[in-house]
Amino acid sequence: MSHADTSPIRGEANEPHLLKREQWVPVTMDKVFAFFSDARNLEVLTPPWLHFRILTPAPIRIGEGATIRYRLRWRGVPIRWRTAITRWEPPAAFEDMQMSGPYRLWHHSHQFEALRGGTLMTDTVRYALPFGCLGQPAYRLVVRRDVEAIFDYRRHRIRDLFGGGESA
Repeated sequence: MSHADTSPIRGEANEPHLLKREQWVPVTMDKVFAFFSDARNLEVLTPPWLHFRILTPAPIRIGEGATIRYRLRWRGVPIRWRTAITRWEPPAAFEDMQMSGPYRLWHHSHQFEALRGGTLMTDTVRYALPFGCLGQPAYRLVVRRDVEAIFDYRRHRIRDLFGGGESA
């Protein structure tokens, strides 16, 4: 089981939302970080219904300042997305931030901690929709549920690949 929190950070209509997930896997931090350091694995961890593809030519050298371009289809709408790695601290953490894409804000922090002979992975995503208070109905009706479904899929894929899958 994993923990999910998708409440607004401050509760105001234009404030970012927060999603936090924890998952333990029976694999060393070095192995887990190596998996997440390979940008191609984003396709492995993304649900097929998003038709997610990396556009940046391989090989992609991941590190602070690296940018990655993607395309996906969300509910039939084609979307281009570009993120930058804003923090890189192997094998403990990295962060990526949307530079262009569907959100007003998307900041994803990945933390890895040695625990019980394996690794506790913590994803923390701060995100906000465009369109001010008009984005709130979309958040309530579909976006929150879709973001949670994406991370639910990710949790299941990680469990399939590494085993474990429990929260701390």
